[in-house]
Amino acid sequence: MSTPEPSSASESLLGPADIRELAAALGVRPTKQRGQNFVIDANTVRRIVRTAEVRPDDVVVEVGPGLGSLTLALLDTADRVVAVEIDDVLAAALPTTIRARMARKADRFDLVHSDAMLVKELPAEPTALVANLPYNVAVPVLLHMLEHFPTIERTLVMVQAEVADRLAAKPGNKVYGVPSVKANWYADVKRAGSIGRNVFWPAPNVDSGLVSLVRREKPVETTATRQEVFAVVDAAFAQRRKTLRAALSGWAGSAPAAEAALVAAGISPQARGEALTVEEFARIAEAKA
Repeated sequence: MSTPEPSSASESLLGPADIRELAAALGVRPTKQRGQNFVIDANTVRRIVRTAEVRPDDVVVEVGPGLGSLTLALLDTADRVVAVEIDDVLAAALPTTIRARMARKADRFDLVHSDAMLVKELPAEPTALVANLPYNVAVPVLLHMLEHFPTIERTLVMVQAEVADRLAAKPGNKVYGVPSVKANWYADVKRAGSIGRNVFWPAPNVDSGLVSLVRREKPVETTATRQEVFAVVDAAFAQRRKTLRAALSGWAGSAPAAEAALVAAGISPQARGEALTVEEFARIAEAKA
């Protein structure tokens, strides 16, 4: 049953009672399997939209909209929102929630009922990605979206704090690794704030963080392909305690071949992957004989 649209944008947003009422009506309980934690605080979703610098001409893609807390805040500001939801019950209910609480923008909302990792086309070309990403698939989903939707200029994702630290880490940092390098292939990455546990239902047992990614004009200048560069990255961090000469021996075919590629790229064979920038990984990929 539809309800009259609230008279103001703030009243359109979902609060704790609204979330629980919607969930109860749908028989929904957040599942750990899908990393679901629903945002129940309207101020938090407003903050996310502000931090993401969502503009009136933006087409925003949101992954894992859940019951629609962030979706409504995005739709109130953006030109269009495309939500990608894998859950059958949530996907079926979301359009009704949008019509009930923000009827004036309902025609600017699209739902894609699918696993985000399988999505390679959207109803409109997204200019921004803003999402509370399910914790268990946050990095793969983020990298998938950046790879397949080059029109995404700005991204703001809420992820587990530890994942946020990894994504934004710089070379030499102890948590710098595969996610850090691969995210840097596409964009300039930085931490954009922290989110408390009490804004979620259920409250997670970990803190959350915001990560901002601004796409570069062009990915790293290199003649190597993304796949070739990422293969070096994967090999380097698969044995991160080893020197690159040893860690890349399988990738290059032998330790001497790895050393030759490293020397040609101007990288010390005794260095470790955690010290290298994405540009240096690209030089190694180029130098492979």
